[in-house]
Amino acid sequence: MPTSTPALELHPDRLLPADTARREISRRLYESVRELPIISPHGHVPPSWISEDTPFRDPTSLLITPDHYITRMLHAHGVALRDLGVGRGPLEDSEARAAFRTLCSHWSAYRGTPVRYWLEEELAGIFGVTVRPSAETADTIYDQIAARLAEPGFRPRALMDAFGIEVLATTDDPCDSLDEHASLAADSTFAPRVVPTFRPDKYLDAALPTWRADVDRLGEVSGIDTGTYSGYLAALEDRRRYFISRGAVSADHGVIDAVTVILDAAEASRIFEAARAGTATEEETTALRRHMLTEMARMSCEDGLVMTIHPGVRRNHHTPTWQEYGPDVGCDIPIAMEYTDALRPLLEAYGTHPNLTLVLFTIDETVYSRELAPLAGFYPSVYVGVPWWFIDAPEAIRRFRSTVTETAGFSRTSGFIDDTRAFCSIPARHDMSRRLDAGYLSELVVEHRLAEDEAFEAIRDLVVTNPRKVFRIGGESR
Repeated sequence: MPTSTPALELHPDRLLPADTARREISRRLYESVRELPIISPHGHVPPSWISEDTPFRDPTSLLITPDHYITRMLHAHGVALRDLGVGRGPLEDSEARAAFRTLCSHWSAYRGTPVRYWLEEELAGIFGVTVRPSAETADTIYDQIAARLAEPGFRPRALMDAFGIEVLATTDDPCDSLDEHASLAADSTFAPRVVPTFRPDKYLDAALPTWRADVDRLGEVSGIDTGTYSGYLAALEDRRRYFISRGAVSADHGVIDAVTVILDAAEASRIFEAARAGTATEEETTALRRHMLTEMARMSCEDGLVMTIHPGVRRNHHTPTWQEYGPDVGCDIPIAMEYTDALRPLLEAYGTHPNLTLVLFTIDETVYSRELAPLAGFYPSVYVGVPWWFIDAPEAIRRFRSTVTETAGFSRTSGFIDDTRAFCSIPARHDMSRRLDAGYLSELVVEHRLAEDEAFEAIRDLVVTNPRKVFRIGGESR
């Protein structure tokens, strides 16, 4: 056993192919995009962090508490989420330090996971940590990060610049004021774009216990009476326009399934009124939810918001955890999905509309080659979203490229999506994607399936061209 403290080092060729010929080509491809800006069209970083530019309080509240990838693994090892700051306000220094010790003491639990990869990138690449986390090194690492966070160069806006983030999208409630976004847009000294994303899920599902109150709130904020179905639609359209005026480029939909239906106006109105009265059946509220997803596509055809759909997750799988800590704390579990028949009503109506861009994500890898790639290979509106959430990991991304590219090519994919609340993991995740894409392209080159000059064009497209085009950032057209 080693007697000295193990070092934490980032190998320059991490994630690149072991084969010598491929590795040399991969290095050149990766170096060509390594310094390109980060375009993050879907994420969950609070906009207040950027607008207020307040120094981060401590290493735990920055690196551990908001990152459900980290907290869910510790929970699986018997650590209470509360002890990690989940569902609580600011921790006392002693509590924050104890939580950090807990992470470091469980460092071996993350072996082989992308979470370990990202954390190492954050610790070594951003904060200059040179020793491997452990129970013995936890306090030293904590103190080093805390000292860096006190420096001006480690405040949120400075880190945005250091990370090379060109565009950062947040995820926002349709009733949000978006004041933080307006403040940032008006600040001529701040170059990156921070844009809101319209996320209407709870307003579209009449089965939720808060739905009626939420729809009432929608009416208050929009100034439109939502007591009728027509007013409800008008209020949603009004808030979409408001989001667009504040810089939004997309509307995001996290639904349980991808099934769509189109109800006639009279039937939709009838179910809406029954839901308002509390008399709608489960079958009726399900039909209305699926109809409203199609209505969102109609609205996107009219106002131009890119529509992203990521179905297939059983939210709040453990009810006691949800009741104690709220949503989005890591107890969401994927389920099997079907897209071909599910989306057919929506695509029959709007799939060839010139103003619709529909990005389809999944956590069910079985549908990439069977359904999503063929859909994107025919419909001009459809793009395949890259792996995210549970499968934004090296092997899953490699599988994605091999299964999707054969049918849909590179140009029908979205560009990398980091989908994270963990601010400092953004550059690590994007760098991981660039390395993996370089490795995949190198295989095509050595097999003489793609000329090397085309591989350089392709990797640049994956990093900057595709996300700008798909999410209409900068006015690119399809």
